[in-house]
Amino acid sequence: MSRLTAPSKPPGFSPRLVAGLGVLGFAVCSLAQSVGPGAADTGPPAGVFGPPIAVPRGARSSDAPLPAPKAANWVDQSAADAHRKSAGCLECHQGTEEMHSSPYVVLGCVDCHGGDPTPGLAMRKAHVAPRNPVFWQSSAKPSDSSVLLNHESAEFIRFVNPADLRVADKACGLCHGEIVRHVGNSMMNHGAMLWEAALYNNGAAPFKDARYGQAYGPNGEALRLESPVAVTPEMTLLHGILPSLEPLPRFELGQPSNILRVFEKGGERQEEIGNPDAFEEPGHPARRLSERGLGTLNRVDPVFLNLQKTRLNDPLLGFMGSNDHAGDYRSSGCAACHVIYANDRSPTNSGWWSKYGNQGLSFTGDPMISKREKAHPIRHQFTRSIPSSQCITCHMHQGNLFVNSFLGYTWWDQESDGEFMYPTVQRNPTEAETAASLQRNPEAAAARGLWGDPDFLERVAELNPKLKQTQFADYHGHGWVFRAVFKKDREGNLLTLDDKPIDHGDPAKFAKAVHLKDVHLARGMQCVDCHFQTDVHGNGLLYGEPRAATAIECIDCHGTIDRRPTLVTTGNSGTFGDGGVSPADLSKGSTPWGPRFHWVGRRLMVPWQSMHSMAVEARGSP
Repeated sequence: MSRLTAPSKPPGFSPRLVAGLGVLGFAVCSLAQSVGPGAADTGPPAGVFGPPIAVPRGARSSDAPLPAPKAANWVDQSAADAHRKSAGCLECHQGTEEMHSSPYVVLGCVDCHGGDPTPGLAMRKAHVAPRNPVFWQSSAKPSDSSVLLNHESAEFIRFVNPADLRVADKACGLCHGEIVRHVGNSMMNHGAMLWEAALYNNGAAPFKDARYGQAYGPNGEALRLESPVAVTPEMTLLHGILPSLEPLPRFELGQPSNILRVFEKGGERQEEIGNPDAFEEPGHPARRLSERGLGTLNRVDPVFLNLQKTRLNDPLLGFMGSNDHAGDYRSSGCAACHVIYANDRSPTNSGWWSKYGNQGLSFTGDPMISKREKAHPIRHQFTRSIPSSQCITCHMHQGNLFVNSFLGYTWWDQESDGEFMYPTVQRNPTEAETAASLQRNPEAAAARGLWGDPDFLERVAELNPKLKQTQFADYHGHGWVFRAVFKKDREGNLLTLDDKPIDHGDPAKFAKAVHLKDVHLARGMQCVDCHFQTDVHGNGLLYGEPRAATAIECIDCHGTIDRRPTLVTTGNSGTFGDGGVSPADLSKGSTPWGPRFHWVGRRLMVPWQSMHSMAVEARGSP
């Protein structure tokens, strides 16, 4: 007679699974008894095992262990466990939103932020203290923080922003590890395309392929980034893949490079070493290269110096935005994109987020967060529905390109409608006032203009009904003013959509004129409706120019004159794996409302930010 024995318990086995095996084991035992040893196996009686199966039952040995279930993750914890990790936090922050809107992600506060959730603690005991408390007077992002995060502890950075790339592997990375690693090597983190353009084009470095990039470790140390695969010269030549990126060298080690600087203002004989010009203004030398040229007198290269000291670090994920203007409110790391700040009141640029204004104010349910203080996120919650107004917080460089042209704006010429932008009496700022203005806005003219005042700049778009020559944007990254670009004829007359001229004196001329924003934006799409996954996170490889790191192309959705779209990317980049880069299949993508693309007959439908769908004109033969 057969004897029922308890099944062995492999490591990591679930008690629920073991109980299930016990029931199954009893059914098998009963069946064995009914058949008896040596009897012909005519199959089990109907109803014992259910419907027939495709795999023969003898294919698996009864002694072979089943695969162990995946190790438990934070998101698999019970609500009670998560609450224990949040109990003390919620004594003050009751009403704050869940960071993940999905009910299947169960996390406690300290799982991501750290700190001490013990109930009854004072704030200074529950919170992680900063090394530089003078910059952290509240929970708002510090204004013009620059490289402050490099001087804070990893514990504090995690406390204020677990999504910062210095510490994201301990929070976001536990579930999204591959994405975090890819973003660390992406151009949105290292910015090699910015630095290489400045260094090579000004003769500061002889390398046409990017050699320097920005990345920092948990303690603020500059990191050397390396490709996950060995990169050959052919891979760099054909696909723009870089073997590595070095931190910027110290600026005093650079050699003066721009020979054209010898033609700068002056004209008298060059100064000599040890014999300075008594009439030269301290700190404002007239000329810097001697008659002997490079490598003499001052050995500081202006390009390396500017890259180290200017605000070019703002539009990269390693640091927060300056958080002092509309268009500059954002955090760092993953949260720079996935946590939305109020930057633009334009429904076109911000979608449904436009109702929250452009002052960086909070609308959270957390009673401890001021609703009057700037530089807070709108809500304590991640989203994939990212408006273009969030993209512009980084992609405003250079002011006539990138997302500015997508939105239909360019740098203001500092003349059009100038009577509204300058004081009636010329302003002559002091040295201290000029320095303060340049800290907020690198334009020297801002110190003399009204837009140098942050309060005036914040409301500059409210001048639009009064303006006669142009219209201003509602975002002002770096303190800059952007003006709209309109359709005009060769004589500069505004045109309607059907090319009819609009009278210059027409008070409604700008409403009738065509604002030359991108056609996708005009139809309601945002940047992330085309650029997602690989295009924004990267694929783990190092690239030094945007076109090399882009996977999606126009023809992937629109097709060509003789071929319908395949929804398979044709750009240089793509999914990296098995030692190579392969195209991405766009048809497998999804949005919070369903598939990213779907066909309705011959029309390709794209769901976008406002949960409607837009038909894409798909060219080519069927």
